[in-house]
This record gives sequence, structure tokens and C-alpha cells, in this order.
Amino acid sequence: MSPDAAASLRTRAPRLRQAAESLNQRLPSLLVEAERVSATVVPGVHGRRRTGMGETFWQYRQYQPGDAASEIDWRQSARSRHLFVREQEWEAAETVWLWCDLSASMAFRSGPKLPLKWERAVLLTLALAGLLVRSGERIAFLGGGERPAGGRYGMESLVRCLLRAGDEGASEAPLPPLPRHARLILISDFLLPLERLRQRFGQYGALGARAGLLQILDPAEELLPYEGRVLFEGTEQEGSALIDRVGGIRSRYAALVRAHREALAGLAGRQGWRFTAHRTDRTAETALLALVGMLAPRMVT
Repeated sequence: MSPDAAASLRTRAPRLRQAAESLNQRLPSLLVEAERVSATVVPGVHGRRRTGMGETFWQYRQYQPGDAASEIDWRQSARSRHLFVREQEWEAAETVWLWCDLSASMAFRSGPKLPLKWERAVLLTLALAGLLVRSGERIAFLGGGERPAGGRYGMESLVRCLLRAGDEGASEAPLPPLPRHARLILISDFLLPLERLRQRFGQYGALGARAGLLQILDPAEELLPYEGRVLFEGTEQEGSALIDRVGGIRSRYAALVRAHREALAGLAGRQGWRFTAHRTDRTAETALLALVGMLAPRMVT
């Protein structure tokens, strides 16, 4: 990220946090509409829906040989000819590692009414983090240098890490260390050569990471809506290209964008990861809902 973008991130962080809070407040209604997501979330907004240690009642099940007598719910059993065991929900806190790309390529928007790509990435990172800490999970920013934490301290730690990442942001930095079998959310435009992405994903896949990828693009990066002679300049020292008739290459360009996205989804799929794409001219709510879906129990072993 450029120094100007880093300074902008620092000054706009409070407003981004307010926007993320507003987004969190609207999420329950979105979850009601998306039954496949709401059916998997416990406790609070995010959860696991499986038996384990916890204080929250989940369900009764019929007594089976080997169950301890102390587990029998005698009041419920008195209403039936069978014995029933009372099961609690599993509520052990987990850690979710979050990362959003703050490199120079993310400091782009094709119109003044659109957010910069890194603005949308930060908003979604904060919004998802807010949902996770509300439900008792721990969060950590990948490469931030701070330990996973929950609650208010977890959010404050995340903001500090985002600000540091904004100052340091470089997409070519060495991969930060990650614990084995970690749960991970990566948000980026992923506009890197596929071989480089394959290497990066493979290193985390070798550690048993369970990840979700969200690709963020500006609509112009997908549609190439320009006409005539246009000079395109790279944001990360890729050089420049002068195209005489942009309209003549639009269909070919769109095919290359689709191919890159399909290959990216394929790389994720081979790791057993989830992938989705988001455009900055669409609502942030839809992207947040997709991120919540990535953390559904299918990723929990």
C-alpha cells in the first residue's frame, strides 16, 4: 500500500469500524433469509451445532448402553417409556486467522462512488471479526505479530494489526507462520501469477489449514468498460501498456479474467478450501454472508 493509502486507512479506521458495526447489526436478517447458513450457527451468530462440553442445552436423545446414569434426565424420562440423556452444545472457543490484502493493487477504484478495494477488504475483515468475537471465538490477524484473543481486546488487536499492515503492506512479503490445522480467511484481489498462488496456498495446505478465499475486484477489472485509446499503468511496478482500441480486446480480456478466477477456485478446491468472488459495486452484506458460510461446520473436523 502507498504511504497515502496507509495514512488514509489510519484516519478512516473509526468510520470503517462504525460501518462494520452497522453491517453486523443487519446480518441476523440476512441469516434468516439464508437458511443453510442460519441452520449451522451456534452460539450467537457463529457456531457448530454438535454435542460437546458447554452450558447450553441442545437436545435430548434416547439412552444407550454405556451412557452414565448421571447423564439421564429423569424428569424428561418420566414422561416416556424410554430413558433420555440431556446433551449440551459444544462451545469451546476456536481461533480464526484473518488476513486482507493491503498491497498497492488494492488501492484502486474505477469511480468516485465506489470504495477502494482495500476499503472493502478492511470493512469485511472488521465485520467478520465482530461476529466472531460476539460468539465467543478468538481472532488474530495473520502476520500481525499478536496472539489470538477474543472480545474487545481481540478487536483492538485486529485494528492495531491492520494499521501496521497498512504501513508495511507488501504482497510479496514472506508468508507469515500459521499453526497446524488453523482456520483461515484470506481476502484479496489475488491478481498474481497462478504459480505463485499455488505455491503460497500449498504451504498452508501442507499445514492442514482450512481456509476460505474471497476475491475482491472493481467492476472495471472484470468488465473493462473503456473505449478508444487507453494507457494502463501497473500499480505494483508492472509497467504500462498503451491499447489503441480497448473495445476490440474486451471479450478476450473477459475470458482471461474468467479463466484466472476458475483456476483460482480450482487451486482452492484441491486444498479442500472454499472460494467466492465479490465486486465492489455490490453490497458488502452479500460478501459478509459468504464469509460466514465459509466458516460453516463443513470446515470443522
